[in-house]
Amino acid sequence: MWRTWPRYRCRLRRMAAIRLTSGIVNVEYSMPTRKKITPWTITLATVVVLLALSFIAMNMIEGRLTTLYTPQHHKMQISFCRIPAEGRQENKRATNDTRNTCSRPQQKYIFIAPHKVGASTTCTIFQRYAISRKLPMMIPVEGNILSWGVSPTEEEYIHTPDEQYDALMNHFTYNKTWLRSKFPANTAYISIIRDPSKQLRSAMNYYFLPKLLKIKSNNPFKTFLENPWKYQNLSEVHYEGFNVTWDPTRNFMSFDLGYPAEAAEDMERARRYVSELQADFTLVMLLDYFDESYVLLKRLMCWELRDILYVTKNNRSYSFKEYTPSEKELEELRRWKAVDYLLYDTFNKSLWEKIAAQGPDFYEEVEFLKDVNGRVNTYCKERQKETPNLVVETSKWNPSMFEVDADFCRVLQAKVRELLAPFQKENGSRRMLVSEKINMKAYISGQPTFKYDSEQKKYLDRLENSRMSNKTGSKN
Repeated sequence: MWRTWPRYRCRLRRMAAIRLTSGIVNVEYSMPTRKKITPWTITLATVVVLLALSFIAMNMIEGRLTTLYTPQHHKMQISFCRIPAEGRQENKRATNDTRNTCSRPQQKYIFIAPHKVGASTTCTIFQRYAISRKLPMMIPVEGNILSWGVSPTEEEYIHTPDEQYDALMNHFTYNKTWLRSKFPANTAYISIIRDPSKQLRSAMNYYFLPKLLKIKSNNPFKTFLENPWKYQNLSEVHYEGFNVTWDPTRNFMSFDLGYPAEAAEDMERARRYVSELQADFTLVMLLDYFDESYVLLKRLMCWELRDILYVTKNNRSYSFKEYTPSEKELEELRRWKAVDYLLYDTFNKSLWEKIAAQGPDFYEEVEFLKDVNGRVNTYCKERQKETPNLVVETSKWNPSMFEVDADFCRVLQAKVRELLAPFQKENGSRRMLVSEKINMKAYISGQPTFKYDSEQKKYLDRLENSRMSNKTGSKN
């Protein structure tokens, strides 16, 4: 066939050009009608067409891959109190992608708020969401403690007319059986924990533990870590009012999540308990990775950017706050708080597995949240009466524009009790639980512990009256 090539070369020159328009290949042959089209001509034309199609396909694929894997940078700028959106076409595509990811928001949830894990900050996120969507909430009749150690009685929470509840977000000792009798089966269970050594350090300061343990050093946290077992007889506390024994130095987070303090040495039971929590909870966040946890919460619950903005609350300072334990001290603490460390290690691993499943753009959204949250916090902190509203326009991470005004700032900065107070005032009941901190102070002072503040108040009134009577008698 190659010998016949000169004979057909002139014919091939007379072929019509191959036209490539808008990615469509049109091949026209304009051979003389009297000449017969040979197999070689057809073969050559086919090769040319395939090469053209390959060229188009490669360009299309290359463009698509560039779109998929080129990082999108969201540089925020506030000008005239406006956070500008991304380019219109890009924003439209990103918005559609976001909407396709989430079909509808999850609006039935229980947030178990353990102690000294940043729960005061996180709890207000769940409160704001429930209040803004008018969800029926289960809240205490007064105060911000719904349960401690034992499940609440019927008199300790506000009942809805139809006994239907969509949200719970207070200090509550986890009891799966009790909760499932009150909430629907499709309720999401969420909590937050932190590094056990940091949780103990915070508890050490907040609950007067140096006084409880009779430690008088300048760094009671370090002193305790040298030999935690030395203080075991002092650290276990029984609250008569609740009929509950707990140890604020040991497995405090596990206790709040339903694990009994007396089972601290039973690691087989602890492993079964943690496995059950894994099955029960949609998400357990980590205070140590605040923003990552909040973005994951937003994605899993199909919520909006405005729903996870936050102001850090109850961030206290104390002398040993920055102390970093040695490796030996941490080894001792791991043995002492074995259940809490099992809990933390399990959900630390779980968190990163969930994050890995979110795809490569997850960290872009984390940076975006940090940026917007920082600017909103600055705006709310410095806002004056005549300051125009801050507008957060649509972007890849928030498909709906929203404004930050005085009311938004007020709710964002409010504390847990401030958000609950209007609903509790309407109820008119008064049966507030005594906080574990107040009972700890009473216990250290040698006074009895109580479940309700009304009972404690009566006791303190009797004590004061007795003191005044003795004082008057001694003068006479």
